[in-house]
Amino acid sequence: MSPSNETTVRRTKIGIVGAGSVGTSLAYAAMIRGTATDIALYDLQTAKVEAEALDLSHGQMFAPGVRVEGSDDVAVLKDADIVFVTAGAKQRPGQTRLDLAGANTAILKSLMPQLVEQAPQAVFVLVTNPCDVLTVVAQQITGLSHQRIMSSGTVLDTSRLRWLIGSEAQVNTSSVHAYIIGEHGDSEFPVWSSASIGQVPLSEWEVDGRRPFTTERLDELKDQVVNAAYRVIEGKGATNYAIGLAGVRIAEAVLKDQQSVLSVSTVLEDYYGVSGVALSVPSVVGGAGVGQQLRIPMGEPEKQQLRASAGTMRSSLHDLGF
Repeated sequence: MSPSNETTVRRTKIGIVGAGSVGTSLAYAAMIRGTATDIALYDLQTAKVEAEALDLSHGQMFAPGVRVEGSDDVAVLKDADIVFVTAGAKQRPGQTRLDLAGANTAILKSLMPQLVEQAPQAVFVLVTNPCDVLTVVAQQITGLSHQRIMSSGTVLDTSRLRWLIGSEAQVNTSSVHAYIIGEHGDSEFPVWSSASIGQVPLSEWEVDGRRPFTTERLDELKDQVVNAAYRVIEGKGATNYAIGLAGVRIAEAVLKDQQSVLSVSTVLEDYYGVSGVALSVPSVVGGAGVGQQLRIPMGEPEKQQLRASAGTMRSSLHDLGF
């Protein structure tokens, strides 16, 4: 084939704000999977961000060809296609995500205008907690469309739930169809009424002639998911590997325009009567960001839980002056 007929590979760029445990785990996962051709890390700690980028670059021989940069200059994010914001105050053992709202709102007010200036066409994904509250804050600060501002929401929580169900049902996690929705936090909840393994409703699934997913067991599984992050933080100080993988899954949906259904958090517009707050619901994610928000079947108790979750978010936003 002559050079003139060769297909030119379009370069794609992931920008990551924050070279801490979450940001670097995200970069590492993206590098291994070859999610983008370029990964840029931005952090104010010069030695730290440069060392992280160097450490990743040293492994290029063992991964798809990816160029990694790290800098304390925000210009390193220039023309990124997707930007993840992982920087912010760290959640301490026993501290709720909502407790972080004030400190991380102040950080976003300074940060977001700079990010939009460097990457004006990017889709922005907040991983900093409390991510639902900060999604609204970031959207109002920037004035960007709801579609281009999202958070990782309950993508990870949904993965935790499916892993627990799959382990109990003795099937691969990919065969489990269930979602955690609402706040990425203490008021989140699973939509049991539409949960299934294959096409089999969860309540009808059998293992060795018994049906393990009783009401009591479902309550236990929910509690395990809601408290999963606290358990990890108590043991090792932070959650990073799984959220890094979850972030890369979102990046792939955007960069490859996959139109994938993911439970990201973005500002809702009349979703079962909820508007103006960001909560996680199954949504179609593609090149332009968040598209259709899917109205999955829910019972009245689940709709009430969603509204309660929205009330929690409204209260936090009011306290922050939004």
